[in-house]
Amino acid sequence: MEKMPLIGMTEKELQDVAVSLGMPKFTGKQLAQWIYEKRATSFEEMANISKRNKALLDEQYCVGRHAPAKSSKSSDGTVKYIFNVAGGRQIESVYIPDRDRATLCVSSQAGCKMNCYFCATGKMGFKSQLTAAEIINQILSIPPAPEKGATPMTPLTNIVFMGMGEPLDNFGAVKRVIEILTASWGLAWSPKRITVSTVGKLPELKDLLDKTQVHVAISVHTADVRERAAMMPAQKAFPIQSVMKLLSGYDFSHQRRLSLEYIMWKGVNDDVAHANMLIKLIGDIDCRVNLIRYHAIPGIDLQPCSEERMVMFRNILNQHGITATIRASRGEDIEAACGMLAK
Repeated sequence: MEKMPLIGMTEKELQDVAVSLGMPKFTGKQLAQWIYEKRATSFEEMANISKRNKALLDEQYCVGRHAPAKSSKSSDGTVKYIFNVAGGRQIESVYIPDRDRATLCVSSQAGCKMNCYFCATGKMGFKSQLTAAEIINQILSIPPAPEKGATPMTPLTNIVFMGMGEPLDNFGAVKRVIEILTASWGLAWSPKRITVSTVGKLPELKDLLDKTQVHVAISVHTADVRERAAMMPAQKAFPIQSVMKLLSGYDFSHQRRLSLEYIMWKGVNDDVAHANMLIKLIGDIDCRVNLIRYHAIPGIDLQPCSEERMVMFRNILNQHGITATIRASRGEDIEAACGMLAK
């Protein structure tokens, strides 16, 4: 019998496990502390749980932690990790160090249903949903414990759900992971350390906005409706105008941040007319725009626009009171940059 993983469970569920095995309810609290705070990988590490209770747990359950199967390091310090998941599939996570910060780009699905024209993950098609255990395992297992004598990597300071998959297409599992990350019995992170990126899948976007306080990033890429529909099939089901109308009802002027992601392609969406369309789309919504250099993938007839065009585009937005920045490209040499994850 395959053992059920405990990672991905809430404190209440861990308490239910304990009680179902005839243990005191507080054993569930101890399990949560060992799994999430102390990062235990086995029951043997759990010093304040009796030998008998460990044996009972081990009959049906496992902690559920799995180290990455493989990793590759970029010349800029970015590290791509490959994890094995159910069904013999693999998914990728990307660790991005930046001075005293370290961000993990987390996958929520194997493959993706959205089929965006410019994205390698979309070209894979959809393979499977990741469980909460498979998602949180990426976070708990990165960065790995350093080898003897090696310099420890910077601990994670931020999580972005921008890896493989559309997070709001697997919202139940993603919401559970956000709870684990932010709960006092879990990792006790501020929600301001977490960003969820989405094409704008409704009504899950509303649930995310109403039930969490995490940052939100919307994949826009062009404000031209026909162009976006050709590039992003999700435009037909979730029009960007409807997405922006929903966002206009929320306050992003304080700690919670709204970002619009905008990949720039040569001769497609990098001119003054597209900048003005984007300005009109944004209107009075408080947000920042991340301009992203396109990373070419095989078989796609798109090219990155020049740095000069990106600067021009950014300056137009800035002149209209919109904060826009050009995102530094990381990990392209190991196919870990935006839109390149495809395992």
